Amino acid sequence: MGDIADIAAGRLSADELSQNFKDMYPPLDPRQAGIEASRCYFCFDAPCMEACPTGIDIPNFIRKIQTENYRGSAIDILTENIMGGACARVCPTEILCEEACVRTTQESKPVTIGKLQRFATDWLMETGEQPFERAASTGKKIAVIGAGPAGLSAAHRLSMLGHDVVVFEAKEKAGGLNEYGIAAYKVPNDFAQEEVNFILSLGGIEIKYGQALGKDISLAGLKAEYDAVFFGGGLGAVRSLGLDDENVSGVYNAVDFIAQLRQSSTKTDVPIGRKVVVIGGGNTAIDMAVQAKRLGAEEVTLVYRRGPDAMSATHHEQEYAQINGVTIRHYAKPSRILSSDGVVTGMEFEYTEIGNDGKLNGTGETFTLQANMVFKAIGQVFVADPVTEEAACLEVQDGRIVVNDDKATSISGIYAGGDCILGGEDLTVAAVQDGKLAAHAIDKYLSA
Repeated sequence: MGDIADIAAGRLSADELSQNFKDMYPPLDPRQAGIEASRCYFCFDAPCMEACPTGIDIPNFIRKIQTENYRGSAIDILTENIMGGACARVCPTEILCEEACVRTTQESKPVTIGKLQRFATDWLMETGEQPFERAASTGKKIAVIGAGPAGLSAAHRLSMLGHDVVVFEAKEKAGGLNEYGIAAYKVPNDFAQEEVNFILSLGGIEIKYGQALGKDISLAGLKAEYDAVFFGGGLGAVRSLGLDDENVSGVYNAVDFIAQLRQSSTKTDVPIGRKVVVIGGGNTAIDMAVQAKRLGAEEVTLVYRRGPDAMSATHHEQEYAQINGVTIRHYAKPSRILSSDGVVTGMEFEYTEIGNDGKLNGTGETFTLQANMVFKAIGQVFVADPVTEEAACLEVQDGRIVVNDDKATSISGIYAGGDCILGGEDLTVAAVQDGKLAAHAIDKYLSA
């Protein structure tokens, strides 16, 4: 990051950083899990199940926790969502299963489904058991591009169905956003890699690292060599602010910084500025802002162009940032980067308002914030070039891959899922479901 005034590593002691980046929420112990499970009504037509993108039988897994059948509970979860451990930690349950919980309407306190899911899946993973088995070998070989949630979910289910899978991953580790893109306090203690190892322990899955599509491998090449291909490469680029001097020292992409932070075991080697500005309104912006504060930044301000209801980060996430010392300012958009001698010194913002036509307009009034680090978290975009090569050109619409309900692309034998597809929900749990559905569709395709 270079030597920039007011940016330094180790602003806090190792003990303080360790405390700041420990588990976001302490796990339930067996007694707590039993008490919480007893709050479930075990609804016959459970609305929480309808709200779960992967269709986990929530009342059933909770009932098994209540009867201390932890193994059975975990298998119920993992059968539908093989990354149930990560999803229990990062899934926005407050707007999915827990929001739909009948308890919510009665006493404004849903059953903490996410914590119960974590309890069961953690219990099983700690035993070291791999509860799933592979079917008899089909002799078929499938290529999976990307070792993120969608790719790993597809690979695991395809292996269970008896196929051999080779996963091509551009980075040095598997896990995708679970490894590189989520706040360290949400998935601490190398859990992401533990979950990857659990998935791979099924067998029949090989991961080749340092294999980037469009550089080391091609879609057409994989299509020719393998019986089917699944693309789960996610989003590969970050949106630009479109301002002058955007590349001055001190202006960073939040996703890149979070990835660096996640790979640091102690956090003592991660530099942070005294005054930090984060631009954006999604989970990445919240994660970046909270982690900047926890690294020792004195002032952290998150600025979003619209109001709180328009932020893609949930109200729960917004509140969490605020109670962690982050100031959130709404209705302001970046208008100018302030710098001196090639180093950022602050940001100028223009106040915004919603017009009668519903469009966002600038008011002409501005304000400035001092900053020695500015983080862009205004969304990511899909890099379509590697999947639109002449020899294997997938249909792309609105910057995403077009798929049908089976996650099949416009080319027979090639499937896709996760953030890269049109209509994708940009959620880990949704990516896992895409991979699972695609795996069954691929199995059907190969059996035809």
